[in-house]
Amino acid sequence: MNKFVLNETSYHGAGAIAAVPTEIQNRGFKKVFVASDPDLVKFGITTKVTDLLEKADIPYTLYTNIKANPTIENVQSGVEAFKACGADCIVAVGGGSAMDTAKAIGIIITNPEFADVRSLEGVAPTKNPCVPIIAVPTTAGTAAEVTINYVITDVEKKRKFVCVDVHDIPVVAVVDPDMMASMPAALTAATGMDALTHAIEGYITKGAWALSDMFHIKAIEIIAKSLRGAVANTAEGREGMALGQYVAGMGFSNVGLGVDHSMAHTLSAYYDTPHGKACAILLPTVMAYNADCTGTKYKDIAIAMGVEGVEAMTQEEYRAAAVEAVRKLAEDVGIPTTLKGILKEEDIDALALDAYNDACRPGNPKDVTLEDIKALYRSLL
Repeated sequence: MNKFVLNETSYHGAGAIAAVPTEIQNRGFKKVFVASDPDLVKFGITTKVTDLLEKADIPYTLYTNIKANPTIENVQSGVEAFKACGADCIVAVGGGSAMDTAKAIGIIITNPEFADVRSLEGVAPTKNPCVPIIAVPTTAGTAAEVTINYVITDVEKKRKFVCVDVHDIPVVAVVDPDMMASMPAALTAATGMDALTHAIEGYITKGAWALSDMFHIKAIEIIAKSLRGAVANTAEGREGMALGQYVAGMGFSNVGLGVDHSMAHTLSAYYDTPHGKACAILLPTVMAYNADCTGTKYKDIAIAMGVEGVEAMTQEEYRAAAVEAVRKLAEDVGIPTTLKGILKEEDIDALALDAYNDACRPGNPKDVTLEDIKALYRSLL
């Protein structure tokens, strides 16, 4: 039996944020807890939403103690801030960091027995839906607005942990490409490649099936056509990436990912490497490693990536073509090709162990060993 969970309502397209106050009022919410990272506040992105709240006379409290890789402390202080302000809903404005922080805060508020943030790791047996969240992504990558996942960093133990909970999914997603237009090119590239990693890993993961495949292969096609334009800040590219990353999120949230994400999580935990950048650097190498356990799926990926002449290729050729198309896209949008300057040789054993124990690793199509992970890391030095 397969189970599929999606968020209740979503809005798409330029100007979609106009729906935020209407949703708040129609649902009877009285006060909003706005969770957004400080850079978005500094550069006036969050204001686009809070101005709408003010115009509609909706009171709110702004919470900005959120890091790029959100920490246990960010969640704990957010829980206290939420309790103190008397809000009854959350509007998360930002990338995965803001949305992940909002999810953890919302879950703990309604499930106080999980006040120890570490207790949420894995599939926590929470009983109550989290505080209602309206998610407004400002990056095209994480798709946290439509997933049942969030990731928190344990600074003390230098590790990231994945939380999977159907109770954390936002009730409303507002996917407005205008909110993403001010993203720098490097961030657009990294988050976009994160979305592609979601789509590709979700397509080949052990849990994949017909319904998830439908989302993932379409997401690969949209992202392959849109990412270069989004990095160049074209309206078409931004709109395409806003949709593509959301479509990928609908899929992978329900079937899981693979070892690329496991390895990327540990790089972020150890070195504070941006998650999307880590995923992107790893992706061609991990794809090549997994190729012999993917049946004919790399043929589909190659076609979706825009490779010509795939039907005439042998299995070895179309697998290589799929990997090369991903590598070329990453190169075109400025992703580094190695982990030089990030990864330290002396950390590899510890990194590999954490990656092996990561929640995403079991979904990998190939049964990866600890030594395999070490070798993959070393191949990128």
